[in-house]
Amino acid sequence: MRLITDEISTSLIANGQLFQRNPDFDPLPVVKLFTPDAAATWLIASADPEDPDLLFGLCDLGVGFPELGSVLLSEIQSVRGRLGLRVERDLTFKADRPISAYAKAATAARRIVA
Repeated sequence: MRLITDEISTSLIANGQLFQRNPDFDPLPVVKLFTPDAAATWLIASADPEDPDLLFGLCDLGVGFPELGSVLLSEIQSVRGRLGLRVERDLTFKADRPISAYAKAATAARRIVA
């Protein structure tokens, strides 16, 4: 299964274009990625329209310090958990609040709460 489908990529790039026009844009996350055999989670909200490998979202490597920031899709794809499993896309994830609200909750909980 591909982590980022064409449909997801289109939504991420559209959000990236909106970010370029409005730095205060606070989108819903488009996709949740996670390691099934570790504690890493990413809620991805946008992609750079010029470089779709460059994503922006809430990143939690499972060490108690989730943060908003940029990450490369190619790096996420190279991550393996403790048992060697690849990162997966959460097929059931449906965002119900903007990325800033997820970040606030994650900071308080010291992990992404989705």
